[in-house]
Amino acid sequence: MTKLRIAFMGTPDFALVALKDLVAAGHDVVCVYSQPPRPAGRGQKETPSPVHGWAAEQGIEVRHPVSLKSDEEKQAFADLDLDVAVVAAYGLILPKAILDAPKYGCLNIHASLLPRWRGAAPIQRAILAGDAATGVTIMQMDVGLDTGDMLLIRDIPITPETYANALHDDLAALGGEMIVEALDKLPKGELTATRQPEEGVTYAAKLERAEAKLDFADDAASLERKIRAFTPWPGAYFELGKERIKVQAAEVIDQSGPVGEILDDALTIGCGSGALRPTRIQRPGKAAMDTDAVLRGYDKLAKGVVLG
Repeated sequence: MTKLRIAFMGTPDFALVALKDLVAAGHDVVCVYSQPPRPAGRGQKETPSPVHGWAAEQGIEVRHPVSLKSDEEKQAFADLDLDVAVVAAYGLILPKAILDAPKYGCLNIHASLLPRWRGAAPIQRAILAGDAATGVTIMQMDVGLDTGDMLLIRDIPITPETYANALHDDLAALGGEMIVEALDKLPKGELTATRQPEEGVTYAAKLERAEAKLDFADDAASLERKIRAFTPWPGAYFELGKERIKVQAAEVIDQSGPVGEILDDALTIGCGSGALRPTRIQRPGKAAMDTDAVLRGYDKLAKGVVLG
């Protein structure tokens, strides 16, 4: 293995997996870039990102500029004299001067099979769309949004049991393995850059909290996918009066009935097509429980009630 001089640019837990793998592989991570600390928790205390926190514990220099567009930031990055920069869910646009500064440019770990699901939320959008597979693409970055040449690509199946949190962890682990492989091959000239095809481009828009509400006018199958895609965040839910009830798991039932109406004593809910039966729910301020356990002590979710 050729030891490379690296800057790592990432923010959440997804990126931290790759950073740890690069350090374990013996590369020289000379600097980490991450989003600035944000208020978190009940006390809204300024808290560093997962990547920032771990890197600081290892004694790695951490930078968290709000932008990389200034001449000062560009020069500070160039002064690192890098072989390569590795980017994973960083959260800032990289200007061309940043992309061009390292000897081998900037490589991105993207959690989709490009060109499908360019953008901010590829893991959740793949589940929502009912895709049979997703994966990780190691990409040579350019000035576009996830438009660069593909260097490595591997897939992972999406099954009817796939939830976003578990898929996130699987893709993070795969991304860490792949970036170590890519950096081993990079200085040897063993990576083949492949242009992304023009066809099949889709965009994974950022998740919004408003999307999490279950609209029972939709078909039951799409609602069940939404529940899996929005676990753990933002958490799919329906409303009963002023109470917001989160749904953590559900099954599609071959049954029909009025939209939004509870059709039986097992909380089967009529949808635009088919019916949805939540199997694990969470009332406000309560622990998540299997639905049958909730219903034994809560008579408001009764047959004939119409949900919002």
